[in-house]
Amino acid sequence: QQVIREYSGPGPESVPRGNEISTLVHANDLMLETIKNHLAERTRAEDALRKSESQLRQSLKMEAVGKLAGGVAHDFNNLLSVITGYSEILLFRLDGRNPIRREVEEIHKAGERAASLTRQLLAFSRRQVLKPKRLRMNEVVENIGTMLRRLIGDHIEFVTEAQADLWAVRADPSQIEQILMNLTINARDAMPKGGKLVISTANVRLERPFVARELTIPPGRYATLQVSDDGCGMEEAVLDRIFEPFFSTKDPGKGTGLGLSTVYGIVKQSNGYIHVDSAPGNGTAVTVYFPEDTAEERDAEREASGIPDIKLSGTGTVLLVEDEPMVRELAVEILKQCGFHVLDAENGDMALAICDRYDRGIDLLVTDLAMPGMNGIELARRVGDTRPGTPVLFMSGYAEDAGQLEDPDKEWHFLQKPISPTVLSRKLREIFPGQEVATQV
Repeated sequence: QQVIREYSGPGPESVPRGNEISTLVHANDLMLETIKNHLAERTRAEDALRKSESQLRQSLKMEAVGKLAGGVAHDFNNLLSVITGYSEILLFRLDGRNPIRREVEEIHKAGERAASLTRQLLAFSRRQVLKPKRLRMNEVVENIGTMLRRLIGDHIEFVTEAQADLWAVRADPSQIEQILMNLTINARDAMPKGGKLVISTANVRLERPFVARELTIPPGRYATLQVSDDGCGMEEAVLDRIFEPFFSTKDPGKGTGLGLSTVYGIVKQSNGYIHVDSAPGNGTAVTVYFPEDTAEERDAEREASGIPDIKLSGTGTVLLVEDEPMVRELAVEILKQCGFHVLDAENGDMALAICDRYDRGIDLLVTDLAMPGMNGIELARRVGDTRPGTPVLFMSGYAEDAGQLEDPDKEWHFLQKPISPTVLSRKLREIFPGQEVATQV
C-alpha cells in the first residue's frame, strides 16, 4: 500500500500496473533479506569477538597464575633441597635403633611430598623440564594400562579403544603417563558407585579451526587421547575453573586440586590442546590434541649413544656455582662426602675468577641454571673457552631455557631441584661411569 501511495498521482494513469508492483515488492523483499543477512552477520561477528575476548581473558588469567605458581615452586625447591637433603644425610648416619630416626624419616617424607606438589605446580606453569621424543601414544596406553586397571578398582569397567594407525607425536612419554594417571583418577572419583571408563586414541584432521568455549584449535592433523566416563559430570560454573590450581570439587583431604592443572600445563608445554565436554548426569570426556610429528629423527640411536666413558685420576675437582647459600652449602657437603675436592662460588664472575687462579684441572662444573647476572649457560660457555671439554651439570628448579642444553657438541647434563645426596650422587655416577662415586653419604 505504501508503494501504491508513493506512485499515486493526480490521475489514474499514475497508478502502477500489476507487474510494476510485483517488481517493487520483490526489490523490497531483497532489500529486507539483505538487511536481515547483514544483521545476522554482524551478530555472528559480535559473538565471535566476545568469544575471542573471553579466550584472551582466560589465557591471560592462566598465564598470570602460571607465572605465580612457577615462581613459588622455584623458591620452594631451594628450601626443599635443604629440608630433604639434610634429612637424608641424617638418615644415612642414624641406624634403625636410634630414637630420633623416626622423626627424621617423617621430616624427609614431608619434604618428598612437598617436592611432588612443587613438580605439579611446575607442570602447570610449563616450567618443568620435558624429555620429548617421537612416539605413538598407543604404546604408552598399553604400558600403563595394567596399572590403571588396578588403580580404578573392580567396580568400574575399564575399556581401551586404540586406533591402529595412530599418527606419531612429539612428547615426553612419562608426562603422557602422568596425564593418563590424573585423568583416570578424576574419572574414578566421579563414579563412586561404579560405571564405565574408556581410554581411546584417534587421528583427527581439522579442516577449519575448532572453537569451543575458551579454546581454539587451528586446522591440522592431530593424534588425540581421550579419557571418558559416565559419572556425575560437571556444571558450567565448574568447567570455567577446572584448570585453576588448587580448585577442587572433592571433599577436603581428598585431593590437592592440582590434577587437571598439571594436565593442562603438560599439554600446553607439549604444544597440544585440551578440551573438556561435560554436563551434570552425563559424564565427562577429556580430549587431548597433540599435533602430528612429521620430523624424521632417530631418537633411539641418539639415546643409545650413552654417556662417554670418562676416567679420572683420583676423585677429581668440582667447581660449584650456586647463588642460594643454603643450597650451596648442602651441595658442597654432598660433593665432599662423595670424595670430590670442591671449589665453590656464589655467582658467575667469582667462578671465572677461580678458574683463572686455579692452576690444576677442573673435572666438572656444577652450576645453577638461573642466576642473577651471568646465567649458567653463559658461564658454561666461558669456562669451556678456557678449559675445553669440561663437563657441565646444570641444576634448576625449572628450566625455561632447557632447550638450549641440547647441544651434541657439548657434554651438558641436567639435574632438577630439589637436590638430595642420593639424586646428586646418582647423577655423578652417570657423568663419571669410570669413577667410584658414593651412592650414600
